[in-house]
Amino acid sequence: MTTPPRISPDALTDLLGKALYTEVVTYFDGKSAAPREFVERQVTECLRYLYLVSRHHDRLSGLFLPVEQDIDEIWHYLILQTGEYRALCEERLPGRFFIEHRSIAYEDYQQEPGREQALEEALRWIPLYCREFGPFDEGALPHWTIVRFLHEQMGLSLADIAALEPTESATATATASASATTTATASATATATATA
Repeated sequence: MTTPPRISPDALTDLLGKALYTEVVTYFDGKSAAPREFVERQVTECLRYLYLVSRHHDRLSGLFLPVEQDIDEIWHYLILQTGEYRALCEERLPGRFFIEHRSIAYEDYQQEPGREQALEEALRWIPLYCREFGPFDEGALPHWTIVRFLHEQMGLSLADIAALEPTESATATATASASATTTATASATATATATA
């Protein structure tokens, strides 16, 4: 069995278009005290998020946003560029459908799934990300809430995180820390975001 080629940051930039990519980076670079390279990585991780939602809509639709608020703000900016965003979603991303954005209060989201389900949903992103883009690296940690939590709070290496698969035993193993995960996610993200 051959492994499909991974999607490079340059390929994601090409999906968005160099002009819009540069516009988004320049806009957020002007709003941030972070180095430009950090902002470029934020835009890349936002595009990775959108790519995953598009490609794996059946598995990821309606789940809690697994990335930091800054990534969500980039998504908001892209949505406001309505023509380019529609073309990105419907013509260039693999699912070829418009990715809708819907914010709900974290408290409302928290009432829906139980802790085990919330944890399973958070962990669902990891193997899909690794298959499409390769394993998480240090540069991705500031942008993906659950991955940073697993690495910094739970002591998992990036290799251990890359090896995670969505199984009941993995969920059961991690359930012991579900309360801490929920707390970490809540403190990192003011709202939950559902994709339709």
